[in-house]
Amino acid sequence: MDLEIGIACGACDTYNPMGSVRCSACDHDLSLFIKTSTSQPRMTTLRGRTAIQGAPAPEPAPVLAPVITPGLASKTAVTQSMPAVRGPRPTPTVPAPGPAPSRRPPAPDLPLAPTPELRESAEPRLRVISTSPPARKQPPSYAHLSQEELMDQAKHYLCWQCYTPVPSGHKFCGRCGAEVPAEIINARTVYFSDMQNPAKARLVLIRGEGMDGLAYHLKMEQHVVGRKGQIPFPEDVFVSPKHANFFYRDGRLVVRDEGSLNGVYLRIRGTIEVTAGDTFRAGDQVFRVEPPIKIAESQDPEGTFFYTSPKYNSAFRISQLLLGGAVGMAVCARGNSLQLGREGSDLNFPADIFMSGSHCRIEESGGRLLLTDLNSRNGTYVRIKAEHELTHGDYVFIGRKLMRVEMNV
Repeated sequence: MDLEIGIACGACDTYNPMGSVRCSACDHDLSLFIKTSTSQPRMTTLRGRTAIQGAPAPEPAPVLAPVITPGLASKTAVTQSMPAVRGPRPTPTVPAPGPAPSRRPPAPDLPLAPTPELRESAEPRLRVISTSPPARKQPPSYAHLSQEELMDQAKHYLCWQCYTPVPSGHKFCGRCGAEVPAEIINARTVYFSDMQNPAKARLVLIRGEGMDGLAYHLKMEQHVVGRKGQIPFPEDVFVSPKHANFFYRDGRLVVRDEGSLNGVYLRIRGTIEVTAGDTFRAGDQVFRVEPPIKIAESQDPEGTFFYTSPKYNSAFRISQLLLGGAVGMAVCARGNSLQLGREGSDLNFPADIFMSGSHCRIEESGGRLLLTDLNSRNGTYVRIKAEHELTHGDYVFIGRKLMRVEMNV
């Protein structure tokens, strides 16, 4: 079996004798490596592939010898990857005449000059690696923001390190643990005015003779109520020029009677203790608590005794005070208690539309006098002796003006 050894062109598959430098058909370069003496990097062709000279050369691959497959009529060489056979080069055999081998169209030559893309990829690049730790991020400053912008930031706050949403009121980020800035934590909703300040109170006029619903905000340290003052009622003839004063003491609201003629009345809750001489209001009536009257059982010079109504054992009595200080009706308690109301009581006032049927009761217990409001519709009021601390929901009578105390809590 005759073997013909040669070089098959990688571009057109044309057979070429051993030692050929270029293809006889398409003039394609058949050398394995092209050496150049220039020191500058240039593009070379390696078996149809583009390479850059001047860069570190890869490890040389073993030379592969082409193997000719016998029995081909056209004597066309077929390459296979197998180790080269070392030894004397055999004499090339001229192929027998036969049909012309098939040729492929010549492949375009690869450019020898590097394109901008190849030049950019071939240029060495330097990567600077810093050994110093990166600078730590600082929390942003909110000093330049307006109050509205700061509130918006607090409502939709994102962590300044990892940009994770942080719920309102949290001091640290739940993901990275970064601290929330103090401006965001302390951002609070501001009031439209000082009248909404929860540390302040106001007086709402409940019974004001045409001014019902009017509110007085107690935003100062002292508030004088009278015909002249910060809260004036010039048309009320039962109000003194300087009647009462509402002021704050240790953050608590206090009312003080400024020596008025008709006093300051405070609505009671449940049961309170009273003493002889105390004054209270029920409906439109004013009453005074008095001790029982001791009637002398003496006779006149002629030996005649003064006739009286039957006497009962009584611990106290109630007197009605009329306009100008005169005494109206008076009743002694039969036993230890006395009830007032519009009907069905010990002392009835059927014409008083502001008095409940069973309004209040006074009773003696263990030497003490107790005044109890019987869940009346309009309440029972006792005149304060000097001053009294107020709470939310208290009702105060000054002259003919009834006011409710409201704390902004």
